[in-house]
Amino acid sequence: MALIKHGKLVDDVWVTIENATDFSSAEYQIIPFEIWEENAQTLRGFKTPLGIRLSTDQPPSLIEDDLELFKLVALEFPKFTDGRAYSHARMLRERYRFGGELRAVGNVLRDQLMFMLRCGFDAFEVQNSEPLQAWREAMEEINVWYQPTADGRVLNRSGHYASSDDQC
Repeated sequence: MALIKHGKLVDDVWVTIENATDFSSAEYQIIPFEIWEENAQTLRGFKTPLGIRLSTDQPPSLIEDDLELFKLVALEFPKFTDGRAYSHARMLRERYRFGGELRAVGNVLRDQLMFMLRCGFDAFEVQNSEPLQAWREAMEEINVWYQPTADGRVLNRSGHYASSDDQC
């Protein structure tokens, strides 16, 4: 797997825990929700940064009370036709004001990258980083929007990204 973050290929320092016996000495651990649910009391005491992985049937409301403990939330895209992670991303950014890394995992497709960015994702676990340039181009392909954004970008009245010279 390759990790694209802020348009660059980066090393992934996070380790995904597969079962409760795998809690490691790794500094950065991603815990699947099922393991979190069974071991929350123990994990709340960890001093190392924690991440959590939610499947599409696990809404962010399940971790609302513990969200401040997580530096990363990974949301799964199990298949092309399941878009619930888009809604979960917006909830995390807008309703819960999550400011940590929001990572798309699973069936992450280049054609959906810009939409994921607009919903607040800032990191993407992809099967193949070749060619990285195609992923970068996907981030710039669309520049006119009809809906509000969770990615923090401001649009001017013509629907384009506002520059410092624009008057809204």
